Amino acid sequence: MVAAPGENMRINGDRLWDALMEMAKIGPGIAGGNNRQTLTDADAEGRSLFKTWCENAGLKIGVDKMGTVFATRPGADPNALPVYVGSHLDTQPTGGKYDGVLGVLGALEVVRTMNDLGIKTKHPIVVTNWTNEEGARFAPAMLASGVFAGMHSLDYAYARKDPEGKTFGEELKRIGWLGEEEVGSRKMHAYFEYHIEQGPILEAEDKTIGVVTHCQGLWWLEFTLTGKEAHTGSTPMNMRVNAGLAMSRIVEMVQGVAMENQPGAVGGVGQVFFSPNSRNVLPGKVVFTVDIRSPDKEKLDRMRAKIEAEAPVICDALGVGCSIEAIGHFEPVTFDPKLVTAVRNAAEKLGYSHMNIISGAGHDACWAAKVAPATMVMCPCVGGLSHNEAEEISKEWATAGADVLFHAVLETAEIVA
Repeated sequence: MVAAPGENMRINGDRLWDALMEMAKIGPGIAGGNNRQTLTDADAEGRSLFKTWCENAGLKIGVDKMGTVFATRPGADPNALPVYVGSHLDTQPTGGKYDGVLGVLGALEVVRTMNDLGIKTKHPIVVTNWTNEEGARFAPAMLASGVFAGMHSLDYAYARKDPEGKTFGEELKRIGWLGEEEVGSRKMHAYFEYHIEQGPILEAEDKTIGVVTHCQGLWWLEFTLTGKEAHTGSTPMNMRVNAGLAMSRIVEMVQGVAMENQPGAVGGVGQVFFSPNSRNVLPGKVVFTVDIRSPDKEKLDRMRAKIEAEAPVICDALGVGCSIEAIGHFEPVTFDPKLVTAVRNAAEKLGYSHMNIISGAGHDACWAAKVAPATMVMCPCVGGLSHNEAEEISKEWATAGADVLFHAVLETAEIVA
């Protein structure tokens, strides 16, 4: 007989918050956040703490060849596929304490609360820490979940290089988290991911829970512009081959393309490398990444086509060479209606204000949705600020979202009497 969890069943918000604060001590940033980039020593330390907590909760640890950590709580039915719940522990170079971490530790809190209450489920539950969700050190983002879903090969992932030329494969082995399990060999009954919104909508609408129905699609286009290094003071304006000027005009063009496709489209540039990056030398080479997103596939592809058509025209007019490589992509995602309903029902049962929302950021859930039913739960973040050390949430928000996650997971994993 399947029992339904009552609304009086809640997670331990103090314990979840304490875990968040303890993890934040590892890889501290310079302004109150974190710098725990993937496959660094800080990442290894965070993983070890997470592993210890999972083992103390009675979970069995598995690690695949991408370094993703799976911590399993057994189910009553040995033949039932597991319900996976997780996110990531890696951060941006100037990241916050909650992006990704809330989802991993929220998942751990779900099983800790199940242990406290003596709850058994038909399906096993697997707490998951995906490797390299951020893509800050090794592009593209969501790399391990992408390999898991068959979107990238293992060789492709291992060959990714950071700005210093170190490869993903070498660094994974160096920090001691290269597992033996084949990537993607696990089968999922369902996948849940709990995350901060990373945008301002929930806070502006005074809603506690985001019921995530879709995720925007994305293209990352890496531009390499080739000009001519020259002295900024002694080179006449009409004799310059200025790769930096070409870049600035492309950035302005991307802004225009995104505005032309409103509503439901965004575009911008967040990373730029000038060479030689000297204050009195015009750059001979500029490498930067254009990030465009939309929940509408047709619109997303139209934006990409226009940007790729107009950028070479801009460069030609300045005598600058231009090459473009797509280094990251996922199509818009529609999350599983049954799981979305489970999240919505949990929020209503628990009395939390909620609204449907489209995720503006990419998440491991986007790739998990390729191989299993998947959805997400979101909580607000102050001012919508994320990928910033000033990222902030309240303990009450964190607790509410974890409560909803707890109930949605239990409904899906099926409590046994």
